[in-house]
Amino acid sequence: MDALTTATALWGAVVASGLYHGINPGMGWPLAVSAALMDRTPGALFKALVALALGHLVAMVAVLFPFAVLMFLVDWQRQIQIGAACLVIGLGIYLLINRRHPRFLARVPPSRLALWSFLAAMAHGAGLMLVPIYLGICQTLDSDAGHAAAATLMQGNLAIAASVAVAHTLAMTLAGGALALGVYHWLGLKFLSRSWFNLDVVWALSLILVGGLSLLLPH
Repeated sequence: MDALTTATALWGAVVASGLYHGINPGMGWPLAVSAALMDRTPGALFKALVALALGHLVAMVAVLFPFAVLMFLVDWQRQIQIGAACLVIGLGIYLLINRRHPRFLARVPPSRLALWSFLAAMAHGAGLMLVPIYLGICQTLDSDAGHAAAATLMQGNLAIAASVAVAHTLAMTLAGGALALGVYHWLGLKFLSRSWFNLDVVWALSLILVGGLSLLLPH
């Protein structure tokens, strides 16, 4: 598999993970429906979606940027990738064992949706899932440490990290927003109560799968 094909597949994974996060009720789209129903205006739904997206984006950046800074250490890229993959696998195993939702999320008031979204993404490892994918994208680029300044490498890594975070968050917001609009305008609360689905096990297995695939990526 050449670098272009690998990069395309990895960017596809960024978008796919965003769509996956978006349809997961645990990432907050039912809260957008709730906000619209309480305020009796569709505008409240869009405001809630923006707040959820902002919190999710900040969480993605908070996780990805430290790895972006580390990636200028080209000689240690493989070790960094292995460490990140092990973290993702470890979190997946932990979530399989402990399926309770973090109690502190219930203490965040509905008026602070951005904060809730940030904490939910961090608690569920949403940003951590992107790390192996991001590191794989970095490896598809030609960056000869002997001919590139550290500052240039770091700026490029930060730009990629920001792009990954934005692309992922946009996909998540579109997927979650489509579900929220459908429930609010057409499907109603009965659909929400009957069709509530829990993706906790699938989510944990996905983390383990992403971490495992990262260990198999060529270097």
